[in-house]
Amino acid sequence: MSQIQATLITIGDEILIGQTIDTNSAFMAQRLNEIGVHVYEIISISDSANHIIQALDTALASSDIVLITGGLGPTKDDITKETLAKYFGSKLVLHQDILEEIEAYFKKRNRPMLESVKSLAMLPEKCEVIRNLKGTAAAMWFQQKEKAIISMPGVPYEMRDFMTRIIIPRLVEQFNTPTILHKRILCAGLGESIIAEKIKAIENSLPEHIKLAYLPTLGIVKLRLSARGTDVATLQEENNTFAQQIKNILYPKYAFGEDDAILEQTVGELLLEKNAKLGIAESCTGGLIARKITSISGSSRYFDGGVVAYSNRLKKQLLGVKAETLDREGAVSEATVCEMAKGTIEHLGVDYSIAVSGIAGPTGGTPEKPVGTIWAAVANKERVVAKKFQLARNRDLNVKVTTTLAVNLLRLLILDIV
Repeated sequence: MSQIQATLITIGDEILIGQTIDTNSAFMAQRLNEIGVHVYEIISISDSANHIIQALDTALASSDIVLITGGLGPTKDDITKETLAKYFGSKLVLHQDILEEIEAYFKKRNRPMLESVKSLAMLPEKCEVIRNLKGTAAAMWFQQKEKAIISMPGVPYEMRDFMTRIIIPRLVEQFNTPTILHKRILCAGLGESIIAEKIKAIENSLPEHIKLAYLPTLGIVKLRLSARGTDVATLQEENNTFAQQIKNILYPKYAFGEDDAILEQTVGELLLEKNAKLGIAESCTGGLIARKITSISGSSRYFDGGVVAYSNRLKKQLLGVKAETLDREGAVSEATVCEMAKGTIEHLGVDYSIAVSGIAGPTGGTPEKPVGTIWAAVANKERVVAKKFQLARNRDLNVKVTTTLAVNLLRLLILDIV
């Protein structure tokens, strides 16, 4: 079976100047990948007829599928519709049914409909019009021999509805695409190169139609198995088999979940199993650990609260860190974070705690403690465990990675494997 290729075209000056982040391409690429379509190219262009025509010429020279988003609104800078009509030798005609739906849309919301909005019902004669169930601008499907060109609004939730409801099922039917099934194993606390070494034998044993990708991000490495073929049940079984082999090596010390698992949710579930409460003492992370923990619905069942003790004064007053410890070892030290963690247990009356202190940067480093020096400690009522991390010189990354590493260290303490 030959590879089906797609080009994605996003239209809008707001994308090119960085005012709007192009999340549409990521979503479309993911959905196409799931049905075995290879995204050959992603092109972002301005609201210019010449640019649209050039992008279409390029896309149709290499791809079987062209997905376009943006430029379908009622304002003068939205020229995609007119350009597509000319490109495919068509003209704009009034679609009365679309006009009636637009009028009903505004009436339902008790909003006046400007005259310019009626232009949304003017659509190319030589296309299949796809109704918009989430907004007002219809999508357009052009067929050029075996090739499909689909233009959709740039509003993300409208585009996603078109993709899910109509476009992906139609593309599967038209191109008889294979299936690609993904299985993910999520790891924390270990770099991708070390993980690769540990599971080298499994990776070498994978058949040709199954690939393994390493996807590192902010303290977490996602291992993604991708199986390609036509027999969904067999692909699923193969993915599960190889995933289990990987888990046998990495779980639970390094692997914490599968597919869409979230580290903070995994830790929350472990706390619930023990009917335990968590408290947090943060310095260099400035409350981000608490924010990540409370981003999980239901976290109030196991999270009592925390303290952002940025100054030494508050470390002493609120957490019971000894003045002599701070004088002798400094705020960024094993002794200090251990006392912060134990003080959280005592002063907040919780069962488990996380404490962090570090030099996030870009200033504040010394030869002995350079920027990126982080100490994290986790504790329960019986023991405290501390670990030093030497991270980068980027403040934002240091804060985010520290959050992940500290939460994972708690996971290991709860499991009693650290």
